[in-house]
Amino acid sequence: MVPMSSTKIRPIEWREGRVRLLDQTRLPGEVVYLDITDYRDMAQAIKTLQVRGAPALGVAGAYGLVLAAQAITAGDCSAFLASVKKAAVELRATRPTAVNLGWALDRLLRVADQGAREAVGAIHELPLRLLNEAHRIAQEDEAGNLAIGRHGAELVPQGASVLTHCNAGALATSAYGTALGVVRAAWEQGRIRRVFNTETRPLLQGARLTAWELLQDGIQTTLITDSMAGYFIHRGEIDCVVVGADRIAANGDVANKIGTYTIAVLAAEHGIPFYVAAPTSTIDLSVPNGEAIPIEERRPEEVTHIQGVATAPAGVWVANPAFDITPHQYVTAIITEKGVVREPYQERLRRLVGEVQAAG
Repeated sequence: MVPMSSTKIRPIEWREGRVRLLDQTRLPGEVVYLDITDYRDMAQAIKTLQVRGAPALGVAGAYGLVLAAQAITAGDCSAFLASVKKAAVELRATRPTAVNLGWALDRLLRVADQGAREAVGAIHELPLRLLNEAHRIAQEDEAGNLAIGRHGAELVPQGASVLTHCNAGALATSAYGTALGVVRAAWEQGRIRRVFNTETRPLLQGARLTAWELLQDGIQTTLITDSMAGYFIHRGEIDCVVVGADRIAANGDVANKIGTYTIAVLAAEHGIPFYVAAPTSTIDLSVPNGEAIPIEERRPEEVTHIQGVATAPAGVWVANPAFDITPHQYVTAIITEKGVVREPYQERLRRLVGEVQAAG
């Protein structure tokens, strides 16, 4: 049984053979839900950021693969597996940096392989097996987020002013959030005096999403532009920083939304703790360090336009990496559902992932 979170925000849910998505591109102006019935539509929703955030992408990818499996009505187990694996390739290609997407797809593919061996030619029960596994991923994510919040809240000093970047909240997960899970838990315990959140350019996930969901839960936040972070840190108005992660390398280097590295360096310069909150599924031991993490380059229009309105001259060259890498030496601690990890990350992350795999 998954404990209930304190937020009612549910960005992704399974509803009677379809996936109900909260369209995050329409927030905060409109609260619009999408009914996704085809895995290709799920792939498009992931690519266009209608659903986003590493843990949420894992859940979305899992349910997307279930939709693909449900559409297979004929053939033997071999043909079923071939079709499911083809859909997994398409879903995996949508967002290359967030490791949770591939992690969840691989988990469902293992279930499909096992089910195909046991089904002996019958495929009708295989989609249900995949759906049950997708449900488990969503339930584990919510329970894990609540645990991250509990562990992280203990690190927040009484009366603290906390800065967060981008959106690592309920909207980026199945519920509650990672970085915002820490904020929520610390707020509920009366530890937090003030929350600051950055706009997070160029797509303003902080302004549009983090500010919206915190206000939905009655948590007042102060919105600042990305370039103001140094000003408030220098003035002594920030006591700690809590961010999420899209992938954590074996040595503790962290890939997160572009602009995270800048804040980490500022925090280190001023002696402020910089915490990364993420589930163990975000730890990728297959990449030795941040240099090996692929960085997604997105469309130039995301920089030259805001909500369809041009803010830059036509023809200007644009660089638009969606993520940056924060070297592990700038990370004070990594907060996971299994507890808090500190240096040396290489040894302790490997041990933690090994314990999780052994328990699972």
